[in-house]
Amino acid sequence: MYTTEHYRLPAEWEPQSGVQLTWPHGNTDWAPMLKEIEKTYREMAREIEKREPLLIVGPPSNDTWARDHGFITLVSDGENSRSPLLLDFRFNGWGEKFSFELDNALNRRLYDEGRFHGEYVDHLRFVLEGGSIESDGKGTVFTTSCCLLAPHRNQPLTKDEIEQCLKDYLHAERIVWIDHGQLTGDDTDGHIDTLVRICPDDTLLYVGCEDPQDEQYEELHLMEEQLRTFRTMEGKPYRLLKLPMPHPIYDYYEYRGRRKRERLPATYANFLVINGAVLCPTYHQPDLDAEALQIIGQAFPDREIIGIDCRSIIKQHGSLHCCTMQFPAGVYIGSEQTL
Repeated sequence: MYTTEHYRLPAEWEPQSGVQLTWPHGNTDWAPMLKEIEKTYREMAREIEKREPLLIVGPPSNDTWARDHGFITLVSDGENSRSPLLLDFRFNGWGEKFSFELDNALNRRLYDEGRFHGEYVDHLRFVLEGGSIESDGKGTVFTTSCCLLAPHRNQPLTKDEIEQCLKDYLHAERIVWIDHGQLTGDDTDGHIDTLVRICPDDTLLYVGCEDPQDEQYEELHLMEEQLRTFRTMEGKPYRLLKLPMPHPIYDYYEYRGRRKRERLPATYANFLVINGAVLCPTYHQPDLDAEALQIIGQAFPDREIIGIDCRSIIKQHGSLHCCTMQFPAGVYIGSEQTL
């Protein structure tokens, strides 16, 4: 039986061996806009392939959100380091909102095909999505109470019991809970990767809202106030960098013969860190896009900051980080093939 002793959940900016994309296809919700979304995925793929290997996973899958159905990997450091641990948590469609059975089976299939170096660990009795946690690589894991305590995740476990599971499974020294800040239109019940991201040098990048008339203003203001109270394990305040809020983006649909609109959860926080670069969502809002990329560059001054138009991805309520899952160095060993 495995033990998490000597293991840790690495930070995203540490060296990587590859990135997974679960490719859109005609049996997913992308079907009506398949050409549009494939264009965006090809752009992501080109930028990733310039810097590290890319694992493209094709049918069968229910959908394409690799961040939430992909492996969460622990690494071991030092002279007596052990093989990585590939943690396979249960993905259940963000609280049984959407179909998930095929997505939930992907990790085992990929592992059995010999795509990874490491030990497979079955945590399929515990629901945990990669987009719901952020690690500094030093023992602190951030998450949001609105997501992990949402219905149909891990009830009847209490918050304290869930926190202990996270500590045990992820070998975290502490769990930091964020209690405010869900974006309108977010299907995930408040994934942290849409709100707050951990960056090098004890920096937190977070989304802000300056318009008191915006329906998200109060929650994001309360989140910002809570972030100001957080301290590192050394007792120091975090360096806080506020990202702008994109102008509202809406989608339109027919309901009972009437045209309705819904606000989409656009955010600049849903960026992906890869070897030598950060891929950042943009929304064809030149001033705000440029401001967001400049601020992200402050957190990652040693990396190329690359904007990718995510107006297609946001139509399905996600963005760059949601579509991808990175693997730490020494983990991904497979070739670029499709299931």
